[in-house]
Amino acid sequence: MATVSDLNFEADIAALAPGQSVLWGFRSGDRGTHTSRTIMLDELSHLLDAVPGKAVRADYADAVIAHNCLGKRTTATRKLSLQRLTELYALDPQVILFRVLRDLWGRSETSRPLLALLLALARDPLLRATATAVLRTPYGHEFARQSMKDALTDAVGDRLNAATLDKVVRNASSSWTQSGHFRGRGRKVRQRVEATPAATAFALLLGFAVGRRGRLLFETLWAAVLDTSPDDLVDVAVDAKRLGLLDLKQSGSMIDVSFPALFTDKERELIHGAHRQVG
Repeated sequence: MATVSDLNFEADIAALAPGQSVLWGFRSGDRGTHTSRTIMLDELSHLLDAVPGKAVRADYADAVIAHNCLGKRTTATRKLSLQRLTELYALDPQVILFRVLRDLWGRSETSRPLLALLLALARDPLLRATATAVLRTPYGHEFARQSMKDALTDAVGDRLNAATLDKVVRNASSSWTQSGHFRGRGRKVRQRVEATPAATAFALLLGFAVGRRGRLLFETLWAAVLDTSPDDLVDVAVDAKRLGLLDLKQSGSMIDVSFPALFTDKERELIHGAHRQVG
């Protein structure tokens, strides 16, 4: 079984064809929202509360700028908040990962911090670069910020100056606190999160999106974010099946996971078409 140190978000995403990345909603490169913001969980929550589930992209922009659902004082700050939220979450139902998040968001309030983190990880390369340092920290231990700084330096080289690097570390530490992986303000202590059925379905879907299948879906870094062993995560996936979030079939050591309830008919056609093009 792979360990956290063996797993790599970037390798999974880099293997996708450009059209698949856009279809699902992944973003890559050496830039990211965490130079200036966190995962903005409160803002995302306010926005999704203010906009109906069947909304189109323009409705999210209208809610932030025209109706000021985030309570920002100036038009400039409203526009900037919208820009950062769009970077992190797409805010477009044509993007599969956002549309699925929006669906799962309404089904499980307790899953929302992990759902937000998982999608932000898919879309912010800087946040992705911090994941292994966080996940390798033992539960109950104080987090060593230098490990996060080293991971970022490995990922982006000298592109970020010292002040910006420190800011990314602060913002990312706050994001991992919002998701439940840390507790505390200045001194961050690692704690275990609960792998809910909705968050598990979303993590497995992310693995599916980058080409993992079968038992390998439970051994990605996406799954590792849930702080649950692959075998125990299978049990949570069984609960997700009972809730209609995925389909799961087991035969001995073999396991098959699919997501018939999470895709629209159009998305199924686009996904299969993208896979045929790659093949």
